[in-house]
Amino acid sequence: MTAGTLRLPGARIAYEVTGDGPVIVLIHGFGLDMRMWDRQVAQLADRFQVVRYDCRGFGSSGPMDYPVPYTHAGDLLALLDHLAVADAVVAGLSFGGRVALQCALAAPTRVRGLMLLDAVLDGIVWDERSTAAMDEVARQVEAHGVAAGLVAWRAHPLFDAARKRPELAAELADMVADYPGQHWLGLDAHEPVRPAAIDVLEEVAMPALVLSGELDVPCFREMSAVLASRIPLAQSAVIAGAGHMINMEAPGVVNELMIQFADGLDQPSGRNK
Repeated sequence: MTAGTLRLPGARIAYEVTGDGPVIVLIHGFGLDMRMWDRQVAQLADRFQVVRYDCRGFGSSGPMDYPVPYTHAGDLLALLDHLAVADAVVAGLSFGGRVALQCALAAPTRVRGLMLLDAVLDGIVWDERSTAAMDEVARQVEAHGVAAGLVAWRAHPLFDAARKRPELAAELADMVADYPGQHWLGLDAHEPVRPAAIDVLEEVAMPALVLSGELDVPCFREMSAVLASRIPLAQSAVIAGAGHMINMEAPGVVNELMIQFADGLDQPSGRNK
């Protein structure tokens, strides 16, 4: 395993590279960091070169400079350039799925395949309970600061299933504790992404694997259903007994599906540019 830091305008991007072979990039969920993929890396690295990183403003990448403009997709492409990766299979969970999808639409020749795990699809209305929980995060941040917001975020229904398992609850708490919370404070200069992904899903040109948790909140189950039905080369599966954090809750099943999908793709054009 090799760890490194990519310096970009207004940010540093912490990353790790493990294994050798065709490249798979793993992108974490909101408020979390690359540690959420601990149960995937060793098994994937037996067959692939696994790149995982902390997005700008999260985890070991730390606070970002504001108001330096950026996009998460642009940061990912810069990381691929830095690592001399011509193309990769890109996997993301939740917020990370949004980043993966935006990158695939922005630079389709750099993304051989997409793995979208309980991915965010903007334009789908959130269910009432999930919306109320997000409103509570905002109230806590406004009234008591980021620390209170982190407590409210850990209580979100997205983590209901994982919270029932003490080891997962502890891991999530550790990651959330390292989230700086700048997005909640309005200190995020992410540039608008146009067109919106939901308007151009039929233009996603590469194969996609859409995975969702049977016990995830309703709006995310709907997002996965839309992604699976509208991306032309999508295949999908629902992970029985799992909630939103499917890679942590059901790593054996998820790892097998990820490996099968990546193995079934055409050979990469070359790892080095």
